Amino acid sequence: MSEDTAAAEFAARLRELKERSGLSYGVLAKRLHMSTSTLHRYCNGDAVPAEYAPVERLARLCKAGPGELVELHRRWVLADAARGRKGAPAEAVAPAAPAQAAAAPATDPETGAAETQPAAPDDGPPQDEVPEVTDSDAPRPASRPRSRRRTRTAVLAGIAVAAVLGGVTLGLSLSGGGETDGDGRKGPVGAANAGDGAGEDVTVSPSPSTSPSPSPSAGKKEKGAPSTSASPSAAPPEAAKGGAGQADAVPLTVRTAPYTWEDPCSQRYLIDRSPGEVPPPPLEQDVPAWTSAVGAVSSGGQYVQLTVQGTGAETVVVEGLTVRVAGKRSPLAWNDFAMGYPGVGCGGNVPTRSFTVALDAARPVVTPESGHRDFPFKVSESDPEIYYIKADASAYDVSWSLELKWSSGSRSGTLTLDDEGRPFRTSGNNGRPAYEFPLGGEKWVPEGTTKLE
Repeated sequence: MSEDTAAAEFAARLRELKERSGLSYGVLAKRLHMSTSTLHRYCNGDAVPAEYAPVERLARLCKAGPGELVELHRRWVLADAARGRKGAPAEAVAPAAPAQAAAAPATDPETGAAETQPAAPDDGPPQDEVPEVTDSDAPRPASRPRSRRRTRTAVLAGIAVAAVLGGVTLGLSLSGGGETDGDGRKGPVGAANAGDGAGEDVTVSPSPSTSPSPSPSAGKKEKGAPSTSASPSAAPPEAAKGGAGQADAVPLTVRTAPYTWEDPCSQRYLIDRSPGEVPPPPLEQDVPAWTSAVGAVSSGGQYVQLTVQGTGAETVVVEGLTVRVAGKRSPLAWNDFAMGYPGVGCGGNVPTRSFTVALDAARPVVTPESGHRDFPFKVSESDPEIYYIKADASAYDVSWSLELKWSSGSRSGTLTLDDEGRPFRTSGNNGRPAYEFPLGGEKWVPEGTTKLE
């Protein structure tokens, strides 16, 4: 799907919601905390939001149903992906221009023969590194032919040394089996899920039938923010180099949003600070920065959203999700802060593709919500899937991650899903001091003490 088509269909959905609400652009923009012109560009298709959070808030403000929310998110994913593809060719071609200009032949003023201009100052580069080509590599004046010949000699010597070193490095890599991080993984997959507690290794090597799978959070922009990066999944090193490795590139991407709210009333965080040191509850799109600033940990439960999309027209089967526990400890003895304002109603239907995980269990598993389908599911570039994982904990402080198993034709593999290279972290909150923030108030107060009118 082209960028124009995807953006137009997404904008049409937004306009439909706006018209149905009966509210003006100015009123909606004020409630969404954005400028009127920005909202107008979104609804006209002139721009696509970089994040889904403001889109979801607009949809909920316009009373969109669960099915409409899912379809709107799908349209946003397609528009965002198409926008990323449009910018890729220019980025790929741009770096080649200086190299091509540097390779243009010039004429030697003494002999009249064509020569290649040097890519370094007159004194020549060190002989142990390859010279860097820059835009300033213009033909030298005719009065300095000897300096130019000395430079060419230095350049050739540097290239020869680099070639020898490259051959030695390649030989060592081949003899070592290609290991790069000590545990059989290469490239982005080897990013350690260090976490913050002892326990078993969170990542598992992919099956032998595929090249190593990249971490879905590769290329991140901000902690916990839905990647743009991404798409977050990056091709393994073999695929990036071309050749046979391209056939083993992972055929899908996963956008992981570990700080999604099912609704504000159910979302809580444990923070090792007094109430006077904690800022007011954030808007949902500001949660990653807010939690990072105060060192918050999901309290009682965590709601993770996974957007899975193929990278091509071929169908990819998502066979299942597996929970990997990195460590279990006693619940954090920190203060518990509720995100919902007292007296403000919350709630909503359970979205399609919803699953639960009981982290207190000896072997936590991903279980579909009542009445919902279980895995497998199919995805492609034009047909993404969105999964909502609700993990709860009461007896432990748990560090955990997910593994997504996929297959496409004769290929298969596993992607590790976590919080930008770290395990998700969810802690029980039983018996912890709890606080709430009154609507229009100025500070946190003990939960249950707000007087409602």
